[in-house]
Amino acid sequence: MSTLARLRDDSSGAALVEFAIVAPIFLVLMFGVFELGHMAYVQTVLHGAVQDAGRNGGLESGRTNMQSIDDRVLEQVSHIAPHGTIVATRRNYRTFFDVAKPEDFTDANGNGVYDSGECFMDANGSGSWDADRAKSGLGGADDVVVYTATLTYERIVPLWKFLGWDKEVSLSASTTLRNQPFADQDARPETLICP
Repeated sequence: MSTLARLRDDSSGAALVEFAIVAPIFLVLMFGVFELGHMAYVQTVLHGAVQDAGRNGGLESGRTNMQSIDDRVLEQVSHIAPHGTIVATRRNYRTFFDVAKPEDFTDANGNGVYDSGECFMDANGSGSWDADRAKSGLGGADDVVVYTATLTYERIVPLWKFLGWDKEVSLSASTTLRNQPFADQDARPETLICP
């Protein structure tokens, strides 16, 4: 039997070649699944921390403790997303119905959108028409507050380049709660503005 025929019929070492082909693909897939699972876990912890922060912010003492409330959110996620940063925003409304609603306007040309020069009701005191009638900040007693925290942190899997992902991940969580009725709710007069 010739040497070429013996090599053709010899299957020893085939498993090693197959493993060398499959292993990199399997490892990248495994690390990708691990990264996605970690992101889901961080999102869940962030959401729980934001819920707690929203409840704490709605108390009468919330106004004076906003920074410590934001720091507590970061502390809760820092164990699983080290070196992360939190950007927190608060928008307040008079009622739940007002959340994410635009300011009312007179649709003079009937196109269904606000155009420059049309009259509008300034609900937040900005002096210009806004697609969201919110005021920034915590608001007062009985106001509805949308608390949003955006967490940015570096991925834990070092293969992010091979997976085509960015080095950093940004995750957001929000909660909408009414402040406690620790006083009378402030009036929010709306002003008609016709430019």
